[in-house]
Amino acid sequence: MTIEEAQKIVDEWIKTHGVRYFNELTNMTLLTEEVGELARIVARTYGEQSFKNSDKEYDMADEMADILWVLICLANQTGIDLTEAFKKNLEKKTNRDKDRHHNNPKLTINNV
Repeated sequence: MTIEEAQKIVDEWIKTHGVRYFNELTNMTLLTEEVGELARIVARTYGEQSFKNSDKEYDMADEMADILWVLICLANQTGIDLTEAFKKNLEKKTNRDKDRHHNNPKLTINNV
């Protein structure tokens, strides 16, 4: 599935099952909430915190998909073509960072 296809699928789902998009502020809040749920899983899986019983129901892949869903909703309702935005962002990062990381001594194999 392409990003463009995902944007169309989400839009159709909203129109068919969701009645309408939540407003932008609500979706921004939901996005923040979903990122927090992913952060909790990452902190407990890779960090030093342990899982609580209430944390064990969370699924990292599902939380990432929730984030993608809300991000696509925000893009759709604000008229952003995520495919084009991603292409431009990748170009920006490539132009800005093409040598930066290779020249960072903190990222060399000896320091890992």
